[in-house]
Order: sequence, then structure tokens, then C-alpha cells
Amino acid sequence: MIKVCHMTSAHKSTDVRIFHKQCTSLVKAGYDVYLVAQGESYDSNGVKIIGVSQISGSRFKRMTQGAKSVYKKAIEIDADIYQIHDPELLPYALKLKKKGKKVIFDSHEDYFTQIQEKQYLVGFLRIIIAHAYKYYEKRICKKIDAVIFPCTMNGKNVFEGRAKKVVFINNTPILTELYANYTLDYPKKNKAICHIGGLTYSRGITHLIKATYKADAKLILGGLFNPQNYAEELTALKEYECVDYRGFVDRSGVCEILKESNIGVSTLLNIGQYNKADNFATKVYEYMAMGLPIIISDYPYAREVNKKYNCFMIVEPTNIDKIANAINYLIDNTETAKEMGQNGRRAVLEEFNWGVEEKKLYELYESLGVKHE
Repeated sequence: MIKVCHMTSAHKSTDVRIFHKQCTSLVKAGYDVYLVAQGESYDSNGVKIIGVSQISGSRFKRMTQGAKSVYKKAIEIDADIYQIHDPELLPYALKLKKKGKKVIFDSHEDYFTQIQEKQYLVGFLRIIIAHAYKYYEKRICKKIDAVIFPCTMNGKNVFEGRAKKVVFINNTPILTELYANYTLDYPKKNKAICHIGGLTYSRGITHLIKATYKADAKLILGGLFNPQNYAEELTALKEYECVDYRGFVDRSGVCEILKESNIGVSTLLNIGQYNKADNFATKVYEYMAMGLPIIISDYPYAREVNKKYNCFMIVEPTNIDKIANAINYLIDNTETAKEMGQNGRRAVLEEFNWGVEEKKLYELYESLGVKHE
């Protein structure tokens, strides 16, 4: 049996993309799968989770010492194929290659672009660090076996000429999870909209709170504020009284929020990689799977998909009035909202589901030339 080891120093062992989708799918395909991550050791879904001690202190300390701890545990497993999920693990990708291992880098984001938006870095340092990272990433990705990336960006492969092989694997939902939990209950009694995921200014949360308040609706937020003082800034707003904050929620908690809500919202601001990708934030696919009509930022890929499926109301993410009007329109026009939700579910069933992406993962692993015993 081919032994596979996924490595992460930044994500939890329960991460949906890493554990629930990729690792679990590989077990299903007959691989012997390990996942090294911070936290406890345990077995789940056939995956052997190997825990490492959590590193406290500065971000730099967590990135360096945490990555080293993950590598030490991972190399003990002596796997045939290693898949790393964080940029700080790239130095260890070369070490693994020198030991004769097959190595994949799953680049969850366009880190070159995202580094340039990091508020904790002084302006000119962001540019210098971003370009240094891009050079280093290219040098390593040219030597390892493959890179996984979610999608093209404005129709372009950002790893073109910078990696031996690139496979696009989107973070779409598992049909047996949210899609199967759908219940048709329009019109819902709650005048509630929801946003699941990280809660930052660049994800449009400030504008969304003000728009929801103006629409006299309830905004259910599931996720963590970043930075923490951003939460303090928001709670000081008079408009914050419309917010029902649930904190970090697990998968069942996500499902419950979606069942309570009339509308799903993803109004990312036009910052960094946001609204340049030829895909959607994970939450958008989850809204679609649960039959919610969606208010989404205006960008080319959203317009393209909406022409085909008509499941979105597209808005300028900084226009509070337009967002509020979209909320009221969907609340007031329940048949239209219901139809948009059904269109989204059809899109997930036909195109945007993990079963489609899973096949790409299998093809990549099979192409590495490691034979099943």
C-alpha cells in the first residue's frame, strides 16, 4: 500500500480541504494516509493524524519552530508521497526530495499577492518580502513533483513557468454533507442573512454590517475576527446591534446557520487576490449547496457563472445602499429567491462539487509513478 503523508503547520487537523476532502478521498482510493498537524494524535475516517505540540509566541516562531516540528514527525513516517500545505514548509520540500520522496505543494492561496496585503508588515517590506518569497517559491516548485492550486486567476495560471506540473483542484463542497442536508422551507420566518468564514475588513464585513442594519435584517456571523481589535472597532458601531455573532463554528454549526438564513453573502473587497480568482470563496459553494440565494461582489467570474445559472445578485462590495437593496429584494421576493437557490443547487450538482475535483486528485497521485503493492 502506498503511504501518503500530508503536512500542515498552520491548519487544524480537521481542516475541510486537507482532512475531510483530500485525505479522506485518498483513503477511499486505497492509500495509507497520514496527516501531521498541531494538536492531538488520533485516527479518523481512516486517516492517521499525528499530532505535534503547538508553538506559542510570535508569528515568526510559530512558522519556523512549528514547521520544523511538523517535518520531524513527518519524516519518521517514511511515506512515499508527501503533500505540504503551507509556505513555511517549502524548505522541507527540498529535504524530502533529496531523500527520494515524491513531493506536492498545495498552495491554498496566491501567497505572492497576499503578502503584499499583510497589514502587520511595513509597506515597503511587504513588496520586498513578497518578491523574495516568489523567487524562493519558484526555485523550490521547479524541483518538486507538482503544485496544486485552486484555480486560474483572471484566466491565467499564476504558476506557469514556475513549477514542473500544476493541477487546479477547487475547494468545492462534498455532496453528502451540506447538499444532502437541504430542506425546502421558503419563505423562512427569519429575516436573516449570513457570512461564514474569516471576519476581516477586506472581506467586506464593515460594509456588510452597515448594509444589514439599513435593511433592518439580522446578520449571522460565523468565524473569527482578525485582527482582534477589528472586533472592538465593529462592536463600537451602532449598526452592530443587527449582528448575531456565533464565533468559530464546526461543520454542524455551519449547517445550522445556513438552515436559519434566507441569504448567503460574500462581498469581498477588491483587495489582493480577492475577486481575481476564477472560482468562489468556499462559503459561496456552501451557500449554493444549501439552496440559498447569494449576494456576491461584482467581478468577472461571478458574472460569467451567473449568466449560466442565475443564482447571484451581484453588487459593488463597498456600496452599502446596493447591498441593503439586494437584501430587501430577496426577502420581499421569495419566489425569485427560491428559484435562485435552486439554480445554485443545480450548479453544485452539475459542476461545483468535490466529486469532480476528487478525480483530479486521483489522476495527480497516479501520475507520480508510485505503484500500489
